[in-house]
Order: sequence, then C-alpha cells, then structure tokens
Amino acid sequence: MSNDMKESMMGALENVVDPELGVDIVNLGLVYDAELDEEGKAIITMTLTSMGCPMGPQIVANIKQELMELPEVKDVDVNIVWNPPWSRDNMSRYAKMALGVR
Repeated sequence: MSNDMKESMMGALENVVDPELGVDIVNLGLVYDAELDEEGKAIITMTLTSMGCPMGPQIVANIKQELMELPEVKDVDVNIVWNPPWSRDNMSRYAKMALGVR
C-alpha cells in the first residue's frame, strides 16, 4: 500500500469525530494503524478513550461511512484493541489545545 493511500485513509478518518470530546479520532490518537489489502479491504486498528465508551458503535459506523467514499476501498474492517491503552499523551498538539489539556 502506498503512503498516498494511507494519507487518504487518515484524511478520511479525520472526518470522524468523537462525539464526547468533539475532536476527530486521528488527532485524539485513537487510530493506531490503517491498511488496505489487495482486495480493497481497509483494516483499521484503533482504540477508544474508554472501554465502556457508549459511542464505540457510532464511531465504527462513521469510520465505515467515511472510508467507503474512497474509490479504492471496497470493504472496511475495524479492529478495536485495548493494548496499548489510550492516554492523553496520544493526542496531537491540536487536540490538546482544543480540549485545554496541557
């Protein structure tokens, strides 16, 4: 998979906002990896801010919706992992500023 494709996928994922925090999942550091296999299946490895996050299914649905808009993507598989656990350190400078985190 080309770096351009990965950038396109990450760009699409920036449209997916965590409803609780109001910041996109890329800047929150929730997306650990984005791959596209030969059949056009996007495989997203990500975590959520908390295990009991009620927005998980909504976020996954939004990810699928955004990625399916890319012509190369035929299918989307979202793997939610808890290791490594998410922490505020994963957030981009932008997300920290938006949330007032130092």
